[in-house]
Formats: sequence, C-alpha cells, structure tokens
Amino acid sequence: MKDTKGYKGEKMEQLFGNILRIDLTTREIGKIEEKEGIFRDYIGGSGYGAYFLSQDLDNDLPDPFDAESPLLFMTGPITGTPVPTSGRHTVIARSPLTGIWGEASVGGHWGRELRRAGYDGVVVEGKSEKPIYIWISTEGVEIRDAAHVWGMECEETDCLLRKETDRNAVVSTIGPAGENLVPMAGIFTDGEHARTAARCGLGAVAGSKGLKAIVVRGTGKIPVRRQDALQESVKGLIKSFQERTEGLSLFGTPGLVIPCEQIGDMPIRNWRQGSWPQGAQAISGQRLKETFSKGQFRCAGCPIGCGRVIELDGMLMAGPEYETLGTFGGSCVIDDLGAICRLNRLCNQLGLDTIETGTMVAFAMELYEQGILTRADTDGSDLTWGNWQAAVELVRKIGRKEGFGAFLGRGLKETSQQLGGMAFECALHVKGMAPPAHDPRAFNSVALAYATSNRGACHLQGFSHIFERNVFFKEWGYDKPLDRFGVEKKGELVAKSQDLMALFDSLALCKFSIFGGVTPSILREWLNCVTGWDMEAEELSRSGERIFNLKRLYNVRLGISRKDDRLPDRLLAHRRKEGGTAQNLPPLHTMLSDYYEYRGWDEFGIPRSDKLESLNIKPVRR
Repeated sequence: MKDTKGYKGEKMEQLFGNILRIDLTTREIGKIEEKEGIFRDYIGGSGYGAYFLSQDLDNDLPDPFDAESPLLFMTGPITGTPVPTSGRHTVIARSPLTGIWGEASVGGHWGRELRRAGYDGVVVEGKSEKPIYIWISTEGVEIRDAAHVWGMECEETDCLLRKETDRNAVVSTIGPAGENLVPMAGIFTDGEHARTAARCGLGAVAGSKGLKAIVVRGTGKIPVRRQDALQESVKGLIKSFQERTEGLSLFGTPGLVIPCEQIGDMPIRNWRQGSWPQGAQAISGQRLKETFSKGQFRCAGCPIGCGRVIELDGMLMAGPEYETLGTFGGSCVIDDLGAICRLNRLCNQLGLDTIETGTMVAFAMELYEQGILTRADTDGSDLTWGNWQAAVELVRKIGRKEGFGAFLGRGLKETSQQLGGMAFECALHVKGMAPPAHDPRAFNSVALAYATSNRGACHLQGFSHIFERNVFFKEWGYDKPLDRFGVEKKGELVAKSQDLMALFDSLALCKFSIFGGVTPSILREWLNCVTGWDMEAEELSRSGERIFNLKRLYNVRLGISRKDDRLPDRLLAHRRKEGGTAQNLPPLHTMLSDYYEYRGWDEFGIPRSDKLESLNIKPVRR
C-alpha cells in the first residue's frame, strides 16, 4: 500500500507548534519551524491559519483549487488536554464556495489523536496525480495510495482505512461530493457519528488535491506545563458546568427547534413564513428523543454529550443537529422527522454541508413554486414544499454532481447569477455562503454578525445572540442580556464576541462551554496553565482582535469591503408578520457604522493603518 517512505518527526523543544508540512506534488514530508512568539500572538487553530495564509498577502493569492493553495488542519494548545470540550480542531483554506477566507471548526476525536501522535497541525500543499491518503501515527507519517477508496462514501471509507491502519485510529475524510469538487462539500470525521468541518466547501479543496483522508493514531501524552493547577481549575468548575448544560445534554441542539420557532428565529419556507408551531413540534428534539434516540455521542473531553445517536432503518447513525432540522425541516417545510434523519445521513455519507445543501433545496423549491423552474429543469422532480422524496433525490444528485444537482451544486451565488431575475430574491446568502438556521430579524446583533463574518453568514463566528438571550459577562460590563431588538452597543457587542470566538477557534475549544460558565478569564487561566505563559487579560483579548483583523485583511486583499457587508433584502426589508419576530427589521447600516468605528476601521470597512500598527500587523496592498 505504501508509495513513499515513512517520515518520523523530530521532537520539538517548544510545547506547541510541531506542524507537519506535506507537499503532495513532490511527496516531501517535513515540519514547519516557528518561534513560540507566533503562537503567543496567534494562539493556534484558526489564528495560526490566519497567520500562515497572510504570508502571501502581498502577492496574488492562489485560487482555492490551485496546487499552491494550502489546506490546513490545525489544533490549538488546549486541544486534547483535561479542559472540558477541548476535542476540537479547525480546517482552513481559501473557500471555493465564496472565494474568500474559509474555515470550518469540528469536534470529535481527530484533533486529540493528532496531538497524541506528536503533531499540532498539518499543512497540505500541492496536488497528487492519483488519489492518496495520509497515515499519521506516533511512529511516523506516510502517504498511501487511496485509489481503492476513491468514490466511497464517508462511513465506508472510515471503516476500511481503520482496518488498514489501526482499529483505534480516527479518520478525517471526504465523500463523493468533495471528490467531485462540489463547493458545498465538507470534511467528516468519527465515522458513524459524523462530526463535520462542514462550511466553506473545504472538502472540495481536499478533493482537488487528490486527498481522500488523513488517518491518525496517537499514543503519546499531550504536554501541560502546570498540570496540577489545570486539574484543580477544571475540578472547581465541572459540577456547575454539567448542571448548566443539562438541557443541551438531554436533547442536544435539536432541543432548540421549539424555542427558536417560538421567538421567530427559525427559517420557514426559505425565510418567508413567520410561524410553524405544529411543524416545529413534529421535528423537535423532544420528538427525536421519543422516537429515534439511542444515546449520546461525546467529543473528546466533553462532559455535555450533545451529539445524538439514533436508530433508523435498523442502523445506528448520527442524528440531525438543529441547523439541519432548521434548513431541511423549516426552510423546506418538511415535517417528517424520519425523512430529515435520512436527508442528514445522506449528506453525511456524500460529504455535504447540511446547512448549504438544505438551503439550496429550499431555494429550488421556491423557484419551482414561482414557475422559474419546471419539471423540464429539475429532471422531472416535483419540487413542491415538503416533498422529502424529491429532496432526497436532489441531494443525491448534488453530491454525485449529476443532472440538475450538478447545476445547483455550484452554490446559491453562482446559481442565482446563472438564472437571473427573481432568482436573486430567493437566493439568501452573505458573501456566497448560506445563513445558518438563525434569523437576523430575531436578533439585531445576528444581522451585524452575519454581515461582517469573515467566512460569510455565520452565527458561530460571532455567537453574539446568546448575549441577547440568556448569557451575560459581568467582566464585559454586561450584567444582563441586551435587548435583542435594540441597537445601542450592538457594534461593540459583535466586535467583542467575534474576537472571543476567534480565540475559541484558535485554542481550540467548543463554544458551548460558555453555557457551562466558561468566561474569558477562565480561558486565560487554562491557557496559562497549559503553556506556562503569564498572559494577562489585555494580551489575550488583543490576540483575538489580531486574529479577526488579519482574517479581514485577507479578505480585503481579495476585494472585500463595505459593499459586501450586507444581507439579502429578504432579511432586511421583508417582515415575518407573524410569530415571535413579526415586525422587526434590523437597522444594519446604523449598526455597521458603529461597528466600524469601534473596530478602528474606515468607512469602507478597511482596517486603518494605526489599528494594524497597534496589533503588530503590517498593511497590504489592495
């Protein structure tokens, strides 16, 4: 099976920063030498990814599918340590879906396994002439032939590659969608549990390189400088952490369906309908638990266990998350929970992002309703609202890049440009990426967070709406949640939240830990315990700000400015008219000006030179 000699990495003296560099064109395997100060400035995870990609900002940035375009798999200094919810890593590249900054954070066990193997990240460059996979263990690194698994679905690939390597290995793989360069393809790990680096189409970047999978098995110990202090800190929080996250543990994210529908946060009928109570009841987390649930899945080091294990058609599989229920359920008006579970599994097997794919199906259903698409266009499918059988066939064709599915698989932005006319009104995206299942008309800060997120519409890049609902940080000066329909302080809130989330994705840590009582001061304590640093609150905060600004600068180099920091008209000008968000329309431009001012950006959304200087970031040519 081997087609290259193994590489045995040298142990680095510093605690964090042992990063593999693999060139698939030359088959060279080595490591990246970085000073520890780089990781103090950028932490790890997506922060290091921003630093790495920024090295070419003064040059013409390579297109996502160019051999010169790198694909990074990065852990953080906290990944795999005793810190709760530390089983995460981040995948980074220029997105083939949006053409700009791309990153996708994922849980599971792969990140911890990579660190146990002695590595903190993998930078993949070049292209292989034939399909390959990378095998990483404590013993070394190999590039192996993957022709026999090319074309296989994700779970089947996972099973076979673990048989070839180590039954305890963890596999990160693409499916047929990634192989077919579908720009909605993700990268999947943990087999049947389907933890997913879903957004931005990074599975297609892997496919363009001929990279089917990275398989990892580690047996080493992850270093922690102040082990006793870290254990004591975690021990002091864990009981209240579990109590605070009990609801999330009981129902997982599907438990959000009913409350989100009630407050007008869930998309319905491609974001046109305001209320759907009976449908929400039918596809709720409570209903999922009663009918299909067979237990929980926990990512590495997680005391919550929000992942659902369900049984369907005699098989155990990953249950749908809230976002999948919101897009395939609410947005497509499918109220058959079993059907949504099948759609979820199909996406997991083909290697598709359920948010992007579900929104694309809803888009097609609205075009069909309006007569813009007919049976002649849809390969004979009757794409009426709620027709889950037609949705299943369409998803299969998107993943396999067949017929009408190949056309839709280009993404909302390109497809609507091809169709023109009213299709623009129905294609809801920000910078080319579909919004997740949270309506910015329900939380004004979400409108601003979507508009300014570096990867396109994303609630997790800001996560600001939790501070408008049931979370508050006294250390930020917020002793109660902010008014969700208010405008005051929203620019400041979103900027602070984005900087904090940049830290979470760089450490790397699950953002649900906030619900368990984790605050910025606790993050700093844990980071210092792990690294042995003496980082003060201001320095950590500036690291988050530095990371976010550098990602923005990457996008500025690609032409992004205020003209792109906008939302679809439907989310700014069309009232929902019923439900928990009947009348609100977010005043985006007012909030955007406040946000730019707070950030130290100019009126075009470009970071000013004095701001960059204060963050030790050099300006780039536009």
